[in-house]
Amino acid sequence: MDFQLTEEQLAVQAAARDFAQSELWAGVIERDEHQKFPAEQIKKMGELGFLGMMVSPEYGGGGMDTVSYVLAMEEISKVDASCSVIMSVNNSLVCWGLEKYGTEEQKQKYLTKLTTGEIIGAFALSEPEAGSDATSQSTTAEDKGDHYLLNGTKNWITNGSSASVYLVIAQTDPEKKHRGINALIVEKDMPGFVVGPKENKLGIRGSDTHSLMFTDVKVPKENRIGEDGFGFKFAMQVLAGGRIGIAAQALGIASGAYELSLKYSKERKAFGVPISQHQAIQFKLADMATNIDAARLLCLQAAHDKDAHQDYAKSGAMAKLFASKTAMDTAVEAVQIHGGYGFVKEFHVERLMRDAKITQIYEGTSEIQKIVISREILK
Repeated sequence: MDFQLTEEQLAVQAAARDFAQSELWAGVIERDEHQKFPAEQIKKMGELGFLGMMVSPEYGGGGMDTVSYVLAMEEISKVDASCSVIMSVNNSLVCWGLEKYGTEEQKQKYLTKLTTGEIIGAFALSEPEAGSDATSQSTTAEDKGDHYLLNGTKNWITNGSSASVYLVIAQTDPEKKHRGINALIVEKDMPGFVVGPKENKLGIRGSDTHSLMFTDVKVPKENRIGEDGFGFKFAMQVLAGGRIGIAAQALGIASGAYELSLKYSKERKAFGVPISQHQAIQFKLADMATNIDAARLLCLQAAHDKDAHQDYAKSGAMAKLFASKTAMDTAVEAVQIHGGYGFVKEFHVERLMRDAKITQIYEGTSEIQKIVISREILK
């Protein structure tokens, strides 16, 4: 067992840390306060290669391993989880899915632009009645011979208004249930496609989350990903990898909250000494550090499994389950350590606490992760 990172991985980690501290930190509170999409920052992330990290250089990507992606996600998430979820969706759900299962024509047309940040993508699975139950797709894609006619509504879509390309999961043959579902590439300017109002969210307020409405949207057959009926399997495969990205995001939120708390505990005095000298605070910091290290190891294990082409369903679910709980627990304790200052926006930890909660919900709730884990261990 080798726990050492390679020089390349360390360089990626350092580059991500430098970018987060120099480019994201300064305006993160304002972006959160005003729900401002980080367009300028995302453009720079694309230029630096953070939006197509694992894609082959043949399509403009970085050709990096999943471990490097996890390291970069952690560093970006320490500072701005809104930027990191945009990065995660583009890398894990859109780029990876297109490179793995798309046709060469689809890769040349879409993937080459997505990897560089020229455009960004969105993944549309959730519906008003279909979140955790991905088999219950009300959005329909009626087969019309040379095209599909798309109708329905998607909810809670990250990059909802800023994306140019959407991977939409829809039901073509209800009698076949999940085997009758397809994944279609939809372009923003296709007639009949409307982006709904922006959601006013608790956390990750800089990312744009919208409903999408499709009314008789004509999608060419060549925009289907995989064979007819492959859509559900495609969604599950993509989400399995996406969990690693969100686990890394949760890890970053926890790490960010911990680092701020550690620094504050050495500066803030109570009863004549820095609060870091009080055992009550020391124990909180000890729990934070231990859980964060455990979460990091789970994330790296899942990334390693993916890179080694091993089954990562269990390790990815475990990483997301534990890292998201660690993010929530650590952020709450960070606010507690900061006391009254923790309740004030300028100290950052209240935002990290709000951002942490969504990691237990999207790309599979914690309850869904337990279902995945239990299925795997009971095989």
